[in-house]
Amino acid sequence: MSDILTTTPARARTDAADTGRTTAPRKGITQRQVRRLGLVLSFGAIAWAGSMVAVGSNPTADWAQRFGDITGLMFQIGVFALLTVQLRTSATGLSRKARAMVRVEYVLLFLASVWSLLHAVLPAGQKDMGLVMALDGFWPLSMLGMFVIGVKLAFAGRWKGVLRFWPLVAESWAVVTVPSFLLVGDSLSRWVGSVHLLIGYATLGILLARRPELTGAAE
Repeated sequence: MSDILTTTPARARTDAADTGRTTAPRKGITQRQVRRLGLVLSFGAIAWAGSMVAVGSNPTADWAQRFGDITGLMFQIGVFALLTVQLRTSATGLSRKARAMVRVEYVLLFLASVWSLLHAVLPAGQKDMGLVMALDGFWPLSMLGMFVIGVKLAFAGRWKGVLRFWPLVAESWAVVTVPSFLLVGDSLSRWVGSVHLLIGYATLGILLARRPELTGAAE
């Protein structure tokens, strides 16, 4: 009788254990949504590239500064679209740290976007306020953050084909353009920056629009 009543404890499942290191891939983005976000990225990159050619990367006239700021903000909106695709497809990997780096970039880009907006709308005499000047540093920081994400995305290998490596081409913008501005000034760096935007981010947006399945997005 005691043998009949004896029970064996259920074995713990190791395949479903939560190690705290990974999270399930985020669902809820479709290939159609990726296409739309890709077009937003391309439009923003083309707008800022055109502005760079027209007024330079560091204009001095007030109207030219405002034009550059507004088109720069349009580009930043496009980068937000790119980050959304990257986060919702777990492009940098499934670990908590890999996904957290995209969220950190959201914050950096948001602060840089606030600078673009304030610098575009504030009167000329108020553009040198302490808050505006403090936010200015987030522009290069956000672009360097995108470069780090591009490297991580390439190593993670979750995006396939050309989309595995093209983000790194696009997101190397800061490490290519900023040194060119320091070395040769605005006269040449405007062309370096604008051409790199077209080859990098604008093309990346087109690739997302044409080949969204390479991101792993749902049909």
